[in-house]
Amino acid sequence: MAGWISKELAVILVPIITLIAGAIIGYLAQRTGFCAVGGFRDYILFRHTRLLKGFFSIIISAFVAYLLLHAITAGAFEHFPWALTSGILSPVPGAPADLSAAAYLILALIGGIGMGVIGVYLGGCPLRQFVMTTEGNMKSLWFVVGMAVGSVLFYLITMGLVKGILKIAGL
Repeated sequence: MAGWISKELAVILVPIITLIAGAIIGYLAQRTGFCAVGGFRDYILFRHTRLLKGFFSIIISAFVAYLLLHAITAGAFEHFPWALTSGILSPVPGAPADLSAAAYLILALIGGIGMGVIGVYLGGCPLRQFVMTTEGNMKSLWFVVGMAVGSVLFYLITMGLVKGILKIAGL
């Protein structure tokens, strides 16, 4: 036991803590009208920083929570701080497709840019779309349903092709 709690207890507590944190973040996002895309839009167009402060608060909070969970469960999950224990260009332990970190970074950038462009057209980031769905916005509901169906279809239809291309490229 290298952390504060054993591996057996960590496997139970980490998902529970994650669900509680997700509920708190969702509640705060709903109450504040959080939107990452809107934060950048408001700053660029009007120099308003209210929404942008929330965006940076989430990034800082996630980093602090990451370090805290690592301190609590240091021995519970193998390679938990993956980039520090395995090297940034080593394969991601337990990740699907057994691609290198560079390949996952490329896929994340493609997905992030795609979600950002779609978020701009819809007037809000994916988290904001979930919040607006809970408020009864039907356009946002279709976005959430489309995101879920699209991710499954992407995996089923194109993931084999993407994996093949990335393997050929040596990633």
